[in-house]
Amino acid sequence: MGIFLDDSEPSFERWLAERLEGLAPGIGAEAERWTRVLHDGGPRSLPRQQSTVWLYLNGARPALLGWSDRYDHLREVTREDVLTHIKTLHGHHRRDQLGALRSLFTWAKRTGLIFRNPTSRIKVGQNEYGVLQPLAPAQIDSSVAAATTPAARLILALAAVHAARVAQIGTLLLDDLDIGNRRLTIAGRARPLDDLTLKLVLDWLEHRRSRWPNTANLHLLINNQTATKTGRASNHWISTAVRGQDATLERLRVDRQLEEALTHGPDPLHLAQVFGLDEKTAMRYADSARALLEQAAEQKHQ
Repeated sequence: MGIFLDDSEPSFERWLAERLEGLAPGIGAEAERWTRVLHDGGPRSLPRQQSTVWLYLNGARPALLGWSDRYDHLREVTREDVLTHIKTLHGHHRRDQLGALRSLFTWAKRTGLIFRNPTSRIKVGQNEYGVLQPLAPAQIDSSVAAATTPAARLILALAAVHAARVAQIGTLLLDDLDIGNRRLTIAGRARPLDDLTLKLVLDWLEHRRSRWPNTANLHLLINNQTATKTGRASNHWISTAVRGQDATLERLRVDRQLEEALTHGPDPLHLAQVFGLDEKTAMRYADSARALLEQAAEQKHQ
């Protein structure tokens, strides 16, 4: 009817006011202008998603709070100040906070608030990954026991034997199966069907035919919701059977690739060929396998 006037304060405004508390007035005003440009866009920038705006201001806030104790404006912050702050950070905290500060100071330089960008030429550094650890037999046995349906057992095998991701499992089509030649195509890569997976595939297909004989859905895995449609099953449904287990589908996938590296040697080229991994990921699995093999050798000689 056009008589309702919504005068409630937007949640973004309340959040922004809370995040700017404790900052020096000059720094707070500059941070607010930057945040509003991220949120609303500007002459040379498009508006960002609200989650991105939250990430950026939350990332910059710890440094801004520290600098507010001795500075009144962003132009007083030096390169040494930035380096001192990020030396206390590691991993994704370092990456996220430095990325947010870069965005802030790049905007400040572009708008003339500062003369020199103190974050320029500061490298984030590579993430230092820990050694991947294999799953314990008891963890795998627990997930196997939890997979009580034909669909769940097949899903478990696709992750644990063929290292398929959840999304790849969900997008498998009936045409990806070649029972006669014992081949299965996952993400465009044809793989041999081992005896276990073949048996589970046949069990599932028999169950599928008896449960939904008239379905037109061409996806390999379907359920009550998707049998009457043509779309794929959700990632949530695919992961349901082992949700809460130590050996999740993702951990089973990682464990399978690590097992390949331990069994056939830490050769990244072999891993890339078998699983279609990129160079960086294959190197990580090879490095973890090499470290585990060296640890085993050291313990054997002790």
